[in-house]
Amino acid sequence: VSGSHDGTVKIWDVETGAEERTLKGHEEPVNCVDFSPDGKLVVSGGNDMTVKIWDTATGAKVRTWSGHTAEISSVTFSLDGKRVV
Repeated sequence: VSGSHDGTVKIWDVETGAEERTLKGHEEPVNCVDFSPDGKLVVSGGNDMTVKIWDTATGAKVRTWSGHTAEISSVTFSLDGKRVV
């Protein structure tokens, strides 16, 4: 999974290198991304000061959190997948 200055998150097939899905929703560059431990979700954070959760199977945005007053520079799932830190 990768984040880009164009505000998108892309999921890639490791074996083929093919792009599987593009996730659109950030309004500014995406700085950090992570898969949930079960691989069903992706979390992303960006310069738009939001953290977003995505469904990897459908590409749907599941949730958006806002409240930071500066760009998001790091985001990850907890080992049990129940929290985003």
